[in-house]
Amino acid sequence: MTAPSSRPVRKKIGRPRAADASAAATRPVRSQGDDRPRAPIRTRGLTKAYGDLIAVDHLDLEVQAGEIFGLLGQNGAGKTTTILMLLGLTEPTEGQARVVGLDPARRPLEVKRRVGYLPDAVGFYADMTGRQNLRYTAALNRIDRDEAEATIDVVLEQVGLSARADDQTEQYSRGMLQRLGIADALVKDPDVLILDEPTTAIDPLGVSEILELLRQLVNERQMAILLSSHLLNQVQSVCDRIGIFAAGRMIGQGTMDELAHRFGDDVAHVEAGFQADDSAGEARVREVLAAIPSVVEVTGPRRPADAWVVGVKPAEDETGVRRAILAAASSTGLDLTSVRPMAPSLEDIYRRAVERAAHGHARDVR
Repeated sequence: MTAPSSRPVRKKIGRPRAADASAAATRPVRSQGDDRPRAPIRTRGLTKAYGDLIAVDHLDLEVQAGEIFGLLGQNGAGKTTTILMLLGLTEPTEGQARVVGLDPARRPLEVKRRVGYLPDAVGFYADMTGRQNLRYTAALNRIDRDEAEATIDVVLEQVGLSARADDQTEQYSRGMLQRLGIADALVKDPDVLILDEPTTAIDPLGVSEILELLRQLVNERQMAILLSSHLLNQVQSVCDRIGIFAAGRMIGQGTMDELAHRFGDDVAHVEAGFQADDSAGEARVREVLAAIPSVVEVTGPRRPADAWVVGVKPAEDETGVRRAILAAASSTGLDLTSVRPMAPSLEDIYRRAVERAAHGHARDVR
């Protein structure tokens, strides 16, 4: 691209990269004739078998810098096995992975220096403070002491733990421990952050804080974040793209709109709020909505304050239907209070994707 990027410049807080290999070896690999670095996470045909059990089946995956990619699937779907291969903690049976341009199976230590990892069960020394635990991590990564202190102050502020940094971690809530885990992963200034079920067993307020923090890290530091989870609403709320994992296979990946197009039934939905005081008024609303072309379903409000929902097929007619609702309300004298498109539900998309995969109708989608 010739135009300057509008993204904020990432603030470097860590040490210079370790020089135990050549500079070319630790630099992200670039495509032939292309000045852009490859995706920080990239797999092709990545497979892991345990005897007859195929835990991960020919996975093709790319996670770009500056995005949160959600790896969505039930427990046992193969998410954690994928992460272990990306970190070099287990070797693939077949295929390849590249993380920041490096092969994790051949150069696991270099990958670990460049990747921050938060496991599903994060652990710290309970008799040490949060700051002391981070100092220990910095020492393990051979970060200069003075630089480590400055970095620790920065990451503690980023995760909102500065005020509790000198309390022993046995006094921390689960949400605080998860935030300290993110700080721990950030101490070495990673290019990639991998989180395995980061919000399990955390209260709703703690979940909101962690998801907001992840979005902040992407916006401010242009990190690549891979987030593994089985919690659909959380994945939908924070992820730029989503990969649906089932029985070791990636059965679909893309943005919410792309997944809705792939696994939807070509039906869009529109919410319309009306002020109808009696059953006769409600019957009139239903009649007017049902008469609009491309409206295939009309669902009345469950409670007086709720909106009507109309199904639109084909989905691309959704904008026209919204305009038709406005025109119909004006011409019939109905008291229209609101009209807006409804975002697709990840729950519905996930259910359809898994059902199709079970019947052999879906393969990997990009």
